Amino acid sequence: MKLSVDKYKDISINTFIERLGAFFRTSTRWQFKSLLALFLTFLSGVVVFLLNGLSTQGRLTIFVFLLAVILWSTTSINAGYVAMVSVLLLLLTGSISQEQFFESLGSDVVWLMIGAFILGGAVKQTGLATRLTQIVAAKAHNVSSLFWLLTTVLIPLSFLIPSTSGRAAVTHPIFRSVAYATEDERTRRALALLMPTIILVSTIVSLTGAGSHLVAQDLLQEISGRSISFSQWLLYGLPFGVVASYASCWVIMRLFLDKKRLQQKLNVEYLQSAPVSPPERKTLLIVLLMLALWITEQWHGLEIATVTVIGAMILTAPNFGVIKWKDAVKAVSWNLIIFVGATLVLGRALISSGASGWLINNIFQFSNINSAKSHFFILLLIAIISLTSHIYMTSHTARAAALVPPLLYLASSLNINPVAVLFLSTLGMDYCLTFPVSSKALMVYQDADEGFKPTDLLRLSSVMIVIHFALILLFYFTWWRWVGLSL
Repeated sequence: MKLSVDKYKDISINTFIERLGAFFRTSTRWQFKSLLALFLTFLSGVVVFLLNGLSTQGRLTIFVFLLAVILWSTTSINAGYVAMVSVLLLLLTGSISQEQFFESLGSDVVWLMIGAFILGGAVKQTGLATRLTQIVAAKAHNVSSLFWLLTTVLIPLSFLIPSTSGRAAVTHPIFRSVAYATEDERTRRALALLMPTIILVSTIVSLTGAGSHLVAQDLLQEISGRSISFSQWLLYGLPFGVVASYASCWVIMRLFLDKKRLQQKLNVEYLQSAPVSPPERKTLLIVLLMLALWITEQWHGLEIATVTVIGAMILTAPNFGVIKWKDAVKAVSWNLIIFVGATLVLGRALISSGASGWLINNIFQFSNINSAKSHFFILLLIAIISLTSHIYMTSHTARAAALVPPLLYLASSLNINPVAVLFLSTLGMDYCLTFPVSSKALMVYQDADEGFKPTDLLRLSSVMIVIHFALILLFYFTWWRWVGLSL
């Protein structure tokens, strides 16, 4: 009995020591991040105070924006909360008016995202997205054909679900069902890399593929008075997104799987064997009608946001819709909605205070980029800045709010096409494959059973960022030039 008690004592002591060690490790990380955030905030305050030729309102706006970026990058505080606190600081210091604050929260971008999330909720609840994916996956005879077929199915989801994290959530059950069709761990890890990678790379195919696209579009109209229609974005982005997605699939198979694994036979079973249900048919019909109206916006005059909200109302209509209103409201990511609304305020504050113009003028004058005559050099600059932005700014929408205004001012100062600058920079900002924290879609699959490791993602990104850069140059001098998109 004494030995048994001693044994339990040893277990209790070991458990206590392990928990104590974990506590101190967590505490140390938290303290380091807090000290880093405080140091960077202090440094930002000093730098902003020493700036010359900038109004007080501009200084406050830059400082608050830098504070938001620091908190987004160095802490785990919710990004929406940080954005709202930053906006309130601007409001309380008089940098923006109350009207400006509430106006952005009622923006057409916000309403478009609300409607699009309801659409995504209907597609998910009816099982339409799951069914379409499984139909293709079940036709795969081996690992290689499974990877190609899944890539083919994942690309169109950018039109149906306007959030990368939403697409990851919808497709995650598919991953679980097909991953265990093989007992090989490396194949599962490669599949866990494939699905979020295609979700992210194919985002560029649609204007509604990500909330950051809508924020960028709003800023383009605010600064330059220009805009990109849904059909124009489709013309520019669809070919690139398709090529980049298949290139990503090929790279993942070559990097992580050998020939034997690629030829391994699969036995993928349907999760849904029942016939297509009336709600699925109804949802598909409404989605196709919405897509047609989005593409023909220039003909009928109904904006994308209006069409999306109308579609959402039809999908939730009593006695006709496919999803209850209560469930539809729950499908909306209100945290993301608030975050987008707040970042719109931050982006507009940078513009209205003159801070964006002052920053870009000084930066480009210092680097002598203002006098650049070569469009090729400007293209390289935009590609490098945007492709690497996810490394130091983990939020997709925050990257758009931070980088789009200065780049559009660059376009104005160099007298180049702002539409091309906007699209190219957004394309680069959509790339975020280096760290799991750079995208919620990546985090969903990293946390999955048999998910990929951070080192796997780094290995993939070291190859894909070069390929992405090369594809941007290739498309710029071929397809985009042919369809009228050039600097």
